[in-house]
Amino acid sequence: MPQTTAEFYSGWLERTRSAPILQEDQTPPERWMQHLWRHQRLRREALQTTDGRPLAVLHPGFWNRSAGPDFKGAILQLGDGPCCHGDIEIDVHPGGWTQHRHAGNPAYRKVILHVVWQEAANPVRLPVLAMRPQLDAPLSELIPWLLGEAPGLIPANVRGGCAGPLRRLDAASMEALLDQAARHRLSRKASEIGARARHVGWIQALWEGLLGGLGYRHNTWPLRRIAELIPLASGNPPEEIEALQARLFGLAGFLPADLNQLTPPYVRRLWDHWWHCQDEYAHRVLPGESWQLGGLRPANHPQRRLALAGHWIARPDLANRIVRAVLENPVEDAPEAMAEVLRPGVDPFWDGHWTLAGRSGSPSPLLGPARVTDLAVNVVLPWLWSRARLATGQEAVDRVEARYFGWPAGEDNAVLRTARERLMGPERRRLPRRAAIQQGLLQVSDDFCSATDSLCGGCGFPALVEGWRDGQKKEPGGMPGSMRNGL
Repeated sequence: MPQTTAEFYSGWLERTRSAPILQEDQTPPERWMQHLWRHQRLRREALQTTDGRPLAVLHPGFWNRSAGPDFKGAILQLGDGPCCHGDIEIDVHPGGWTQHRHAGNPAYRKVILHVVWQEAANPVRLPVLAMRPQLDAPLSELIPWLLGEAPGLIPANVRGGCAGPLRRLDAASMEALLDQAARHRLSRKASEIGARARHVGWIQALWEGLLGGLGYRHNTWPLRRIAELIPLASGNPPEEIEALQARLFGLAGFLPADLNQLTPPYVRRLWDHWWHCQDEYAHRVLPGESWQLGGLRPANHPQRRLALAGHWIARPDLANRIVRAVLENPVEDAPEAMAEVLRPGVDPFWDGHWTLAGRSGSPSPLLGPARVTDLAVNVVLPWLWSRARLATGQEAVDRVEARYFGWPAGEDNAVLRTARERLMGPERRRLPRRAAIQQGLLQVSDDFCSATDSLCGGCGFPALVEGWRDGQKKEPGGMPGSMRNGL
């Protein structure tokens, strides 16, 4: 009898997937354990910690694919105790907590459960769950699922309370709603920049925003402090790029204390420049603990950001060149024109190094397109919008907004993925590839998701979405009165 279609397809999958063979005493990769926890492939009705306490997982948390605990925002109940909110850390071996130095890392202070593969001596003063004896099926049966479906599946438990109302919106209404959230985000950022400009001037406010924007969320404030100490002022006499970089690295505390035969000539030249000005800045050098370096991608190291800042300071009339690039070019050409202004020329040292001491495997630009987009939507366009509203009139405001809402989407990240999964659930809705849509998602997440727990208790956003939907029906092509001024 010939194979049925289902049998053929299943057999085809088995032949094309190279499933590893694990012995009973072997452990799976940590990524598999993350998928097992994420989808809760556990005997949930009978979970126990290694010290015998019943464990109820009310929400497994949201998968964190960047630095820090593996899952954030979990809700657990141990025994008859109250619900506890926090993070989940998964390690194959119990000793991973100590080996990876989680105990002294502030990012792990909210961990409420340590998940390991099997029970063993564990130095962690936390509840511990041994996963292996509590799987809902033998690992041998789970391997095809782990290799095939698990990585791409979005668990139903990540869906927020707003996913249903949002799913009932048509594409145009969904886009309009996110644009409203993005407009609110633009206004908020512009207000912050405008307030700073009242004290330090527009050019310095832009400069501090640019350097802070290079620091991501980890090193925003130390880079802003560097911008305060070395301001960007029109009419400064030109300096060599290496002399500027020397001051930046010296103030940041990144220049090595001792030079030896292996010290690169570039670093020696930096020291020669710093030697002449270190007395002027000695009492302002940032302490080492100002910087967060753990978990950073090498290309995002603050030393590379400071090297880029040296190029920017050396560029005459940087602020006005940015203005012309963004506003005097057509909407579709503005992103590349701004990138051209911010993109440094050839840097013989930094094109081949991650840090002052670490060489990269291949040439790497100091500024990539994703960072240009982030700087545009978070700094440059809010700065221009704030200035236009205060001084130039509605026509200038409209020009800035046209570029903000037309700017192409930036790089995806863990925060955006979590926001999409929470707002839309497993249904993968295609959204326009615009940076403003991403900004709208982030704003909704900040305003609503971050203000409630993983079970969306007491969140008002679902009702707001229903109101938006009803208003759209009543006012075709318009927006409900409650939404006209943004979220």
